[in-house]
Amino acid sequence: MTIPTDPQTGEFRRSANHFDARITADGRDGWPVAAGRYRLVVSRACPWASRGLIVRRLLGLESALSVAVADPIQDDKSWRFTLDPDDRDPVLGIKYLAEAYHAADPHYMGGISVPAIVDIPSKWLVSNDYPQITLDFSTEWTSLHRPGAPDLYPERLRGEIDDVNAGVFADVNAAVYQAGFASKQEAYEDAYHRLFAMLDALSDRLETQRYLVGDTITEADIRLFTTLVRFDSVYHGHFKCNRNKLTEQPVLWAYARDLFQTPGFGDTVDFDHIKRHYHVVHEQVNPTRIVPLGPDLSGWTTPHHREQLGGRPFGDGTPPGPPPEDERIGDTDGATS
Repeated sequence: MTIPTDPQTGEFRRSANHFDARITADGRDGWPVAAGRYRLVVSRACPWASRGLIVRRLLGLESALSVAVADPIQDDKSWRFTLDPDDRDPVLGIKYLAEAYHAADPHYMGGISVPAIVDIPSKWLVSNDYPQITLDFSTEWTSLHRPGAPDLYPERLRGEIDDVNAGVFADVNAAVYQAGFASKQEAYEDAYHRLFAMLDALSDRLETQRYLVGDTITEADIRLFTTLVRFDSVYHGHFKCNRNKLTEQPVLWAYARDLFQTPGFGDTVDFDHIKRHYHVVHEQVNPTRIVPLGPDLSGWTTPHHREQLGGRPFGDGTPPGPPPEDERIGDTDGATS
């Protein structure tokens, strides 16, 4: 995997999301919401894709939107379906996600990223715009939500959620990558300092409230969780984000455990996929490709006591039921996932 960095500053540069069509209730971009029409392609290793898995579970979209799980280990053609029989996705019939990208744009030369939504009849990629995908699940796919689905993007709180998300994206979600992929000391140190300054601010915020915005789980919590759940396994060591482990930050550690133990969160986490992807694929960071045996993950299921702060995880809604049998993930190193 080639890591794109600025040759002058050494800063990691993430590729833009080239495919940004939206699947909407009115189909204004040519892609109407329809049960069974689309397939969500993810890697359980990827934090951006994990957002989609969590929101899909919480809203009960499993029967309306099928999911394809890519192998956590990419090759030179990127995400591949080698976890499936004949190394092909059984619904789309393709071996590589790149085939859907090139069906949509034969001249596309950019990166191949997840999450991606693919139109099943045409096998065309519709969107890899991960920030918008989950928001549209909440606001455009409402006709397909399960009874009791929570409101993850309540209209009255959207301004505050957007503000929190912007800070978390810049100084947490993206900052861990900017630290880990930096090719110059100054770029690394800038990302490192921004990351821990923001984590300290989030810890202060969460010390007296159970969730980031309001008294229920929102999109903001989902976006922070997908970084926190990977922190000790990969970001602390592999990406040199090592001022503290998550387990050494009491408020954030309790907050992350609270979410992990909430239906829809921990049951989408695959620590094996996470560890193997980062340590094997990022050869510029880890040339030996050795996958660490630690850390001990058993603490994820220990009591967190965050319920003492009040809050209602699902608001007026209800928790999702168990994940479909074919999407269940077994215990990994002592952590129920």
